[in-house]
Amino acid sequence: MLGTVFDIQRFSVHDGPGIRTTVFMKGCPLRCQWCHNPEGLTRTPQLQFFAESCVGCGACGSRSNLADAERCRSGALKVCGRQMSADEVVTEVLRDRIFYAENGGVTISGGECLLQADFVVEVLSEIKKLGLSTAIDTSGYVPACEIEKTLPVCDLYLYDVKCMDPQIHKAYTGVDNRLILSNLRLLSEAGKEIWVRVPVIPDFNDRANEMEAIADLVASLPTVRQVTLMPYHTLGAGKYETLGMTYPFDRSKKVNSDSLAAFERIFTGKGIVVT
Repeated sequence: MLGTVFDIQRFSVHDGPGIRTTVFMKGCPLRCQWCHNPEGLTRTPQLQFFAESCVGCGACGSRSNLADAERCRSGALKVCGRQMSADEVVTEVLRDRIFYAENGGVTISGGECLLQADFVVEVLSEIKKLGLSTAIDTSGYVPACEIEKTLPVCDLYLYDVKCMDPQIHKAYTGVDNRLILSNLRLLSEAGKEIWVRVPVIPDFNDRANEMEAIADLVASLPTVRQVTLMPYHTLGAGKYETLGMTYPFDRSKKVNSDSLAAFERIFTGKGIVVT
């Protein structure tokens, strides 16, 4: 079985407990306006052009197909995304095994990695056989049957909850949140450990009533162990230009630090651990 991967990040400390290796899969059904991984949106490999590295030699031709990248002499033109077998991914991540210690391990992310759920299951099955920690970072916007496939092989789910209002959710991400919330409840009812991650986005969900609604949801789910509030940033905005895309959100927007602190108090006031 082959999967399409766009990055394997080593020594990751933000994608689950301990030191981890994170495998990023291509393809996502959402179009979040603030997305910082645009290279994960499409399922197929893409060309990335880094203008600052270009020497103008012309060897790359029209920069219109993947083969052009092989002729680039300066590294300015690169292919983002490659097909890998499950065995290749496992071999790659196990190079970091010495760093995992007791609670580190492997996280599969994206894009939306569960668009390639069968591949994810094959990889994590092999990781589990070795007694290592496994995690999935997901938006939850996939059929419930795809989530269910992963239950036997995944120890922890990093689950995005963006907002509770389905219409606002759709306006900013392209989809409403009904399936996402349904799958979140499915995971909790299955007894799976969940870390909820909330991107705090200006004009989208940076309001006390929205955070109250998310906190009420989290408080009703007994297997959610913690919540991470992730303030909006533009660190991935430069990637859009390399892919020939336009960044869709207002880069001037910021999250007020006082507001973020107030949002944290909303969660902690309900007994929820915030990291």
